[in-house]
Amino acid sequence: MKALDLFAANATRSAALGYWLAASLLSAPLLASAQAALPWPSKPITLVVTYPPGGGADAMARLIAPRLGEALGQNVIVENKPGAGGQIGAASVAKAVPDGHTLMLDASSFAVNPSLYRKLPYDADKAFRTIGVIALFPNVVLVNAQFPAKNVGELMAAARAKPGAVSFASSGNGSAQHLAGALFASAAKVDMVHIPYKGGGPALNDVIGGQVPLFFGNLASTLPHIQGGKLRALAVTSARRSPILPDVPTLAEAGISGAEVYEWNAVFAPAGTPEAVVSKLSAALKKALDAPDVKARIAQLGGEIQQGGPDTAQRFVREQTALWAHVVKASGISLD
Repeated sequence: MKALDLFAANATRSAALGYWLAASLLSAPLLASAQAALPWPSKPITLVVTYPPGGGADAMARLIAPRLGEALGQNVIVENKPGAGGQIGAASVAKAVPDGHTLMLDASSFAVNPSLYRKLPYDADKAFRTIGVIALFPNVVLVNAQFPAKNVGELMAAARAKPGAVSFASSGNGSAQHLAGALFASAAKVDMVHIPYKGGGPALNDVIGGQVPLFFGNLASTLPHIQGGKLRALAVTSARRSPILPDVPTLAEAGISGAEVYEWNAVFAPAGTPEAVVSKLSAALKKALDAPDVKARIAQLGGEIQQGGPDTAQRFVREQTALWAHVVKASGISLD
């Protein structure tokens, strides 16, 4: 009798285990489906800025974050992770869970770093999905008020008359100003001397003071000095004239082709972020950029809001990466 009872008990346990396993197998797809159907975003979104507070990238992040939050129905929290030319912040986002709750706002240096550094802590082309480019900001070819050149033609004539006699300042080796100057020199076929500084402020001060004649500066940061007469704008590096400086020609109008260049900011997500989430982020970013206050501020800074979805933005970033790879190689610029 006891043996029969033991057999019956074991049989009951085996049957129960079988039912449990079957139920688990049947419920697993349902559970996964339920998780996939959870509303997104389900918590606040972190927007990592790869530069310190107070700079251009940080300003763009804090400009669009509230509008992104409104469009998505969740708070968008700006978190600065500066260092190593944007590499520290980018590396952290590359490793983040690709669920759309961690994003990155980076600058044009994102497209330069793969050429400047032999090894990055991430694969710039494969580790991210571009959500959208916010805006393009042209540079301005600037000379101090005492420099005799009144236009680009006179600047090139001065540089060709004495190769190496004309110098340009930048915020440091591999900086946006350095690369813009190298691209200009290549396109204009002139030999100029690069003088790197430890920051854009000291470089700009020395150009204003006449220690260095030439600077390739961001329109937003140099406009007050242009309007105040401390700097003379010879050309803008955009395809069209800037509404802020309508009397200043483009480089193409001045006879130099192939030197169109911008500083820009873009929003990225970790690779592997679901395309449905990418689409929602793209739509929210477009809505944010359409907000009147955002449009007005970008226009005030001399920027041009970009149109197009994630694929257009990703193609733009890859084109910029190829452009700067060519400039860096041709100029022999290296930070390693």
